[in-house]
Amino acid sequence: MKKQHVIFATYLGLGIVGANATVVSKIDVSGNQRMDSESVRIISDVHIGDKIDTERTNQIAKKLQESGYFSKINVYMSGNTLKIDIAESPTINVVTVEGNDEISTDDLKKEIRTKERTSYDESIIGADVRRMLTLYQRKGYFGTKIDPKKIKLENNRVNIVYEITEGHPTYISDIKFTGNKKFRSRELRSEILSREHAWWRFMTQFDVFDEDRILYDQQMLRQFYLRNGYVDFQVLNTTGLFTPDREYYSVTFDVSEGEKYKFGKIDIDNPFPDVPMDVLTRVLKVSSNTTYNVDLVEETMSALRSAVADYGYAFINVEPVPTKNDTSHTIDMIFKIQKTNRIYLNSINILGNVRTFDSVIEQLIPMRSGDPFSLQTIETGRQNLMRTRYFKDVQMIPTRIADANMMNLDIKVEEQPTGELSGGFGWSNINGFMIDAGITENNFMGRGQTVQLRGSIAQYQKQALFSFTEPFLFGRPLSAGFDISYTMYNYSSLGGFGYDRDSLTLATRMGWKLTDHWSQNMRLSASFDQNYDIQSKNGWADANLYTLGTYFKYHNLDTNFQQNTHTGVVANLGIAYTGFGGTETFMRYNADIIGMIKFLDDRWQLRSSIDFGYLQTLDDDYVSRVYRYFLGGETLRGFDIAGVGSRNWYYTTYSLGGLWKINGSTQLNFPVFIPDEYQIKGFLFADYGILGKPPHKEYEFIGHKNYIDNDWRTSVGFGIYWNTPMGPMNFSWGWPLKMNKYDREQRFLLSFETQF
Repeated sequence: MKKQHVIFATYLGLGIVGANATVVSKIDVSGNQRMDSESVRIISDVHIGDKIDTERTNQIAKKLQESGYFSKINVYMSGNTLKIDIAESPTINVVTVEGNDEISTDDLKKEIRTKERTSYDESIIGADVRRMLTLYQRKGYFGTKIDPKKIKLENNRVNIVYEITEGHPTYISDIKFTGNKKFRSRELRSEILSREHAWWRFMTQFDVFDEDRILYDQQMLRQFYLRNGYVDFQVLNTTGLFTPDREYYSVTFDVSEGEKYKFGKIDIDNPFPDVPMDVLTRVLKVSSNTTYNVDLVEETMSALRSAVADYGYAFINVEPVPTKNDTSHTIDMIFKIQKTNRIYLNSINILGNVRTFDSVIEQLIPMRSGDPFSLQTIETGRQNLMRTRYFKDVQMIPTRIADANMMNLDIKVEEQPTGELSGGFGWSNINGFMIDAGITENNFMGRGQTVQLRGSIAQYQKQALFSFTEPFLFGRPLSAGFDISYTMYNYSSLGGFGYDRDSLTLATRMGWKLTDHWSQNMRLSASFDQNYDIQSKNGWADANLYTLGTYFKYHNLDTNFQQNTHTGVVANLGIAYTGFGGTETFMRYNADIIGMIKFLDDRWQLRSSIDFGYLQTLDDDYVSRVYRYFLGGETLRGFDIAGVGSRNWYYTTYSLGGLWKINGSTQLNFPVFIPDEYQIKGFLFADYGILGKPPHKEYEFIGHKNYIDNDWRTSVGFGIYWNTPMGPMNFSWGWPLKMNKYDREQRFLLSFETQF
């Protein structure tokens, strides 16, 4: 760019001697086109009668220059006339950005101070270029060039175009550590955000050099060491080196680890006599003689605040007071609780709900006027409201009443659409290719009710469903509802089932919570079926089933949602009677339990499950094959669907099913070498199962004995789970270890699904 030309000139007029000042009798402005002469005189801050010398003319020229309106300025005296000769700066017509791909035009324009319909100023344009280059450098594009172009138009107007050549990003080639003796460099690299460049990181930017991210990495390293007891840890220096073409960058963290410390004596300074010490002690996350962990200190502070708040003492502070003992390498910790008075709720005001009834919100919050004020209870209520998905945002705003131990609570909600139109497709070995679509209203008429209409079409199964649920029957925490479904099972050519079934089911249900973790459900249903069993040779047969059952569920999980790992137990128990004059009469007992534990930074998980089912025939009634138990496929990997158990000597392709079953699995989920952000996990598994015998009537077929057994089957294998942006995919390979000669193997299983 060419620099602006500003000419400071002082001429000796007639009668002026040396540097003597001259009294201005006239001001003459020339060269102006858009701006009138009076405006120029106002900007120059000069008046008739002023005394002008060389220094003053320079000051006038400087003021005109600083206004930014002029590209050329010449100020001088001619006799008693002050001459101001100017050339106006062009007016900017349009400002555009071209050539940018990595950074959006909107983001770049936020850095541009050059605006349309303002005067052209090269210093501002130069600053714009520097700010945009800084933005590119933060994304690792150090080779970016920005060339501002001025396109002249008529009437002294210009267009400004910032032409950008982005070049290539600067990748991180190496991340090194020096001074680390307690932890390997590989482990430290996994604790920071930056990553070494690899071809498969194309979906992230963590392997591109970013100075701000490197600074954040230093904080992450400190937090990692503080979690592992190294309280004196420091990052002494961080150095980096670019390759000559600035395509790669190598960074080295020089660290000082210090000594490892443990928690020493742990104490609580409790000023509240009515808050039992054993209650506070139970919520402690730290204990003596364990490795110091700054995260556990924060968790303890939060847990103590919540525990004290449950006794009505709100807005307390918990201050950790550490005492460092360098000799024993321990840190004593006193958690000091600030004393306050007990506070009660005066009133609860619900604001912002236009559609949702107040009563629906009140049923979801576990506090009432007059209750002791509890931050934990209030947070529980907020989470209850957010989990309904009726609201985009829920704010709990407590307000202290002056000169009283009372608090008003405003519940401000921001409603959002609760209707949901969804669809999806997928594929699995069991159902083949599948498409489903549905419409759901989760807050019907603002009453919190759920109405759902859904349909799915798969290669081996088709279904239509209508469902209604009332979550608070009679204003109590009692859910009730009904379901109507029609399902077509085309299983005659799938695996070892060998039957087709069309079923219309009408069901009503009621459920309630027994405790925080236990719930119970009652269900009454009527199914009107048409069944076709290839082995029966009777064609299609009608069957009516009337069932009453009760089901118990236990759910207690601690979940890391980022890693999708869990610790805890989920269990289901059920008993149901089918009869009441229907074509089938039997009792069905079901139980399953799943236990999980996450470990090694919550990235690994061990999962074990067992499933039990038993069909009890009544009065020697016969239970048709379509209602029996089958094993194989996802329930016993390595075997085909319904691929194990008793077989008809003639129809050896199809299983006879069993009146009972026991099957289970133990699976280890673990991270693979690919970074966590790709959400790819590997797993190893061992499955086992036993399928009971069919009814005695099926021990023979046309005078020949069938293959009847209730032997154990086992299998082992491995697999990969990938939570892709389109939906989860599951690949597994299984190998039977124990099987019978008529069992059917299936080594590979694949399933995926997506929603849109």
